[in-house]
Amino acid sequence: MSKNYDVIIAGGGTAGLNAAINIPKELSVLLLCKRELMLCNSALAQGGIAGVYNSPNDDIGLHQNDTMIAGGFKNNTETVHILVNEAADAISNLIDLGVDFDKTPDGDYHRTLEGGHCRHRIFHHKDATGREIVEKLLAKVKGLPNVDIMENTYLSEIRKTSTGFSIDTWHDEIHKSFNCHFMILATGGIGRVYEFTTNSAIATGDGITFAYELGADIKNLSLVQFHPTAFNNRHTRECFLISEAVRGEGAYLLNKNGERFMQDYDERLELAPRDVVSHAIIQESRKLDSTDFYLDISRKDPGFLKDRFPMIYKNLLAQGYDLTKDKVPVFPCQHYLMGGIDVDSCARTKIDCLYAAGECSHTGVHGNNRLASNSLLEALVFSKRAANDIAVKNIDHTKEFEDTVFEHDADAPKIPHGFRTETRHIMQQSYFVIPDKKAAVEGFERIKEIKRELSTGKFHIDPDYIEAKSLVTVAYLILKEVI
Repeated sequence: MSKNYDVIIAGGGTAGLNAAINIPKELSVLLLCKRELMLCNSALAQGGIAGVYNSPNDDIGLHQNDTMIAGGFKNNTETVHILVNEAADAISNLIDLGVDFDKTPDGDYHRTLEGGHCRHRIFHHKDATGREIVEKLLAKVKGLPNVDIMENTYLSEIRKTSTGFSIDTWHDEIHKSFNCHFMILATGGIGRVYEFTTNSAIATGDGITFAYELGADIKNLSLVQFHPTAFNNRHTRECFLISEAVRGEGAYLLNKNGERFMQDYDERLELAPRDVVSHAIIQESRKLDSTDFYLDISRKDPGFLKDRFPMIYKNLLAQGYDLTKDKVPVFPCQHYLMGGIDVDSCARTKIDCLYAAGECSHTGVHGNNRLASNSLLEALVFSKRAANDIAVKNIDHTKEFEDTVFEHDADAPKIPHGFRTETRHIMQQSYFVIPDKKAAVEGFERIKEIKRELSTGKFHIDPDYIEAKSLVTVAYLILKEVI
């Protein structure tokens, strides 16, 4: 495996894989995945990908308007326009790669409805769209001769050089360094900064932390989205998501008394945007002094539900609930990040030759609240734009890379136990759906202490240290915006 590359991509989800596919084949690429390839938030996406593609009863203006409404009109109108205009191309490319979107009996693509959308425009593969997309993208990337892939490899440091970047990596206690002309951060979200999240184990905000340390702008990190209907088993940190599409197919939200309540909070009822529904649940919870809430779609045909939501049905059954018969316990849970590494319409950061795409980036398309099923779309659209921008750059292959030395102390102590647990508790208590300002102020002081200790202490650099530093940095940046 080469030490020098034209492009290094950190992250193997939708954004990272799609960037690798679209980078010119004459450029060498290294794709880094800190865990196994399929462990990413993209693969967990259930609902689908929103877009106007051969849709006679829809148009991009309506998609744009729905996106702006969901985002409280705080969206970047330029990037929203790009998003909805390039959706058809993104969906078409997926179809060309073999993504098996569900179809209707007449052979047309089945488009479902989700909260905040005025039209049925969600293309999906049952209720496992993300996995289907990642599998097809990954199959394509594995066949590219110009792309090397490293799994279970943690990015531990990035340094800017006159020729691009030098990076240090960790794999099974072995450090290796690489050089590149361009770097794309596609490291996903920050969910593990909370006690409960729908995110996978990789979502610790590493890319955001590295970009911050390099001097990139980090914007709107406090815009955290809480999904209203995560399965509420009260036991596991990673909460199984009950897709927005279940409400799109007619599920009711019920309080502890088995009563619908959304009519008291929003005229769109269960199909209001996620932030509205999450706030309604918390307000109803306080009114009734109970966290017992349920999703009920048992009135629908059992055969239809099993066919439409096979993964959700199977996972709930394993937990002792039958989607076709039972009320399913749900409660809001951290789900997505609208803020991140600030980028322009070509996914460029303020750091020369550094790009960011996917959930770790801030394109402004989501405004204050992401519209359902716009996340996979954003990852595809702007990762391709990053690749296209790199394609037109002139690379001087005659110039040698700088020699960069990364020093490691094999005898350095490991970080003190409990930093990550304490950080998660602070965030869960101070900055959940309806923030607690007093707890945020107190929590911020403690987060600053932990951040200082991690920054000044000479600790052993391993995954525990890397992720703890990322989580604490993310918590610091979120609470700094809030207080």
